[in-house]
Amino acid sequence: MTRECDRALLTLAGLCGAAGVALAAAGSHRADQNLALAGNFLLVHAPALIGLSLVPRRLATLAGWVLVAALVLFCGDLSSLGLLGHALFPFAAPLGGAGLMLGWLLVVAAALFGSGREGR
Repeated sequence: MTRECDRALLTLAGLCGAAGVALAAAGSHRADQNLALAGNFLLVHAPALIGLSLVPRRLATLAGWVLVAALVLFCGDLSSLGLLGHALFPFAAPLGGAGLMLGWLLVVAAALFGSGREGR
């Protein structure tokens, strides 16, 4: 039995992986902890997004999109600090961090409350 994956989420997983490698390398070469941390967060979440793109549950898809939005805020803020010397906007990183926690809690909810037969 085969099923279609969420291609948009899978595409974003690949972009997170590529950006994670680039930021981790930049952080290493520039000795910048903000870039290295942003790269690590992207690399950790890329496989999770791949997995979520394959789960046929609406809550899993929502969890993936919440994680993507939170990564943009969190890693975007750290990258802005590392590359530009200033934050995206006040509290962008804490807001992104809270979003990451929410995304992971949605993964838990998808596991506990999803029927497995839901459509996208």
